Amino acid sequence: MPQILVDHSAELDFDRAGLADELHRAVTEVIDTTVAECKTLFRPAAGHRVGDGTTGESVVLVEVKILAGRTAEQRAALTDRVLAVLRSRIGRPAALGVQVTELDRDTYRFVHHPGH
Repeated sequence: MPQILVDHSAELDFDRAGLADELHRAVTEVIDTTVAECKTLFRPAAGHRVGDGTTGESVVLVEVKILAGRTAEQRAALTDRVLAVLRSRIGRPAALGVQVTELDRDTYRFVHHPGH
C-alpha cells in the first residue's frame, strides 16, 4: 500500500533504484506492510530554490502515503527512518524534507490495472 513520492532537483545525481529499495525496507520495519506493496515514484523538478539561492543546495522532498490508523509515534518513527535513508543516500548538500500522510481507508482505492 505505501506510496512514496520523491520530488527532487532534476540535476541531483543519485541511485534511484537503491534509494527505493532502502526506503521500501525502512517502511516495512516501521509499519505492517511488505516490500511488494511499496510503490515509489521519482519526480524530478525542473527548477528549485533554497532560501536566497546562494547555498547551492539541491532539494529532496519525500511524501510517504499510508492507510490511516497508525499512531503518531509510528508515523514519527517512519519519518525519522526515511530521513535517515535520505541522509545516507544523498551525497551532496541538500535540503531534505519528509512528510507521512494518511489515506482514508473508506475512500482510497488501488488496483493493478492489466491494460487493454
